[in-house]
Amino acid sequence: MAKKKERYVVGLDVGTHKVCAIVAEITDEGRLDVIGIGQAESKGLRKGVVINLEATVDSIKRVVEEAELMAGVEIGSAYVGLAGTHIRGFNSRGVIAVSNKNRIIERDDVARVIEAAKAVSIPLDREILHVLPQEFVVDDQDGIGDPSGMTGTRL
Repeated sequence: MAKKKERYVVGLDVGTHKVCAIVAEITDEGRLDVIGIGQAESKGLRKGVVINLEATVDSIKRVVEEAELMAGVEIGSAYVGLAGTHIRGFNSRGVIAVSNKNRIIERDDVARVIEAAKAVSIPLDREILHVLPQEFVVDDQDGIGDPSGMTGTRL
């Protein structure tokens, strides 16, 4: 298994009925060429919740080894997809005043507004896994993908 790891991306989908792994090579043009796959029946999960850790780990190991063998690479990390009633998504808004005296929105302002959007009340047994900004609004102008460099007073 001599191929370079950094030229590959791995996806792992852990479902209640099956577990799948896919290895893709990143081409010089930025495309992904699938070079390995693995698939097996999922064991140890019920409705997206692990009920038998050892069986779940065995299912994952099996598909990873199958994908590694087909691709001829050793998998060190993967993007993992999980689903279930224990995972929830919700929308939140954050609002800040632009800190730059010239009112030019900088990366720090973007980071601060994302932090403001994360300041929501969640149950103690929950945590925020990640934030996916959908849009930014600058002084009531919506639909902005990246406000950096724009001028405004409110983000």
